[in-house]
Amino acid sequence: MTQTYYPLFLSLMANKFVITVCFFVGVLFIKFLVISLIKHKYADNKRSKINVINNLVSVVLLIVVFNIWSAEMQKFAFSIAAFIVAIVLATREFIQCFIGFMYIISSRPYRTGDWIQVGDACGEVHSTDWMKLTLLEVNIDAYEYTGITLYLPNSKLITAPIKNLNFLKRYAMHHFTITRDGSVNPFIFIDRLYEKAHEYCEDFKDVAFRYNQLIENRLEINIAGPQPHIQVATSELGDTQVLVTIFCPTERAMAIEQALTADFMFMWFEQKALGIDFVNVPSER
Repeated sequence: MTQTYYPLFLSLMANKFVITVCFFVGVLFIKFLVISLIKHKYADNKRSKINVINNLVSVVLLIVVFNIWSAEMQKFAFSIAAFIVAIVLATREFIQCFIGFMYIISSRPYRTGDWIQVGDACGEVHSTDWMKLTLLEVNIDAYEYTGITLYLPNSKLITAPIKNLNFLKRYAMHHFTITRDGSVNPFIFIDRLYEKAHEYCEDFKDVAFRYNQLIENRLEINIAGPQPHIQVATSELGDTQVLVTIFCPTERAMAIEQALTADFMFMWFEQKALGIDFVNVPSER
């Protein structure tokens, strides 16, 4: 009985299709076991580890299958030499995506969980593979998720600038502008507005200073902050503009903006009701 099935076994083992299928099944089974182990063993950062396993399995499958079928692929390439240019043009986007994937894994401009901006698209890196980058879109003006998932082809990563905005996940250099007509001199109450800004930033002042120093040391540059900054300017139409810069926790940026805007409006209408206009000398800061 053994002698009867042994030649059949050898014949199957020599069949490249059977080898490929067995290899695919074996690798996918191992991948399933490893991912299950990661999900049960690790409580944090599971998504990053699973993403690494998926990319590693894809690369291994691609290399092994190419080696198994290299002779057939070579013969096939020779047989379609007349159409090779058309094939390259037809698969140009896929080739660019693969090159973009190799560029990303070699240069590591971002990691899973980072906030990045690619062209006009901003979001948190959910996962990446040899074809696309998946982002959870973030409204960078409000520092909140929009609920939209973006799929960017890796070819875009070669041609578009990539901005790593990861430090914005914790603290942001938040800028906003308040515009009113020129009937009230804002320098009359700008000191009170500074006091309000310092009051809203008092509880996280020490942490903001340390985080500001951390960013400066890591990037080796000087950035504004962490003290609030208020500047008065005029628009093209001659209206008064108050430009405010606050270095604050990302999740509190909009709340602080609303509070300072409310304080400014109260002070502005208060001065307008009193009819005091351009009588005080601006304080120097």
